[in-house]
Amino acid sequence: MLRIKKRFSLWLLPALLLASCATSTITNLTPTQQPRNPNGQYLIEAKLDSTQQTLRPDTVSPHVVVGFDSYPMRPQLKMANRWEALVPIPPGTNVINYHFKVDYEYNTFGKPGHDSMRSSQYKLAILDK
Repeated sequence: MLRIKKRFSLWLLPALLLASCATSTITNLTPTQQPRNPNGQYLIEAKLDSTQQTLRPDTVSPHVVVGFDSYPMRPQLKMANRWEALVPIPPGTNVINYHFKVDYEYNTFGKPGHDSMRSSQYKLAILDK
């Protein structure tokens, strides 16, 4: 019987470790379609949620990446963990693919550590009126 309890404990340990790990999620808040804007600027929004206790919130630096171009995002006013950026899209373009990249620092023993996360790919369609 003791042998069965030890085996069960060994199977339970990885499950507990996985359940206690920190998770970070980038959520796209941008609609999939927007009407064509005369000034060519389109608002892209995202939300960052993290359970990582060592994350240093003042060092979070998100970007919208479109092709080889990267646009820095700014925090939304009066909103926590929400970011926005105006992305220029040329008049002849009807669809863009983009993703989010978030750079941040976290506390370690001694010097802060640096890391980044990347979201999945998203698509924005520009509709003619």
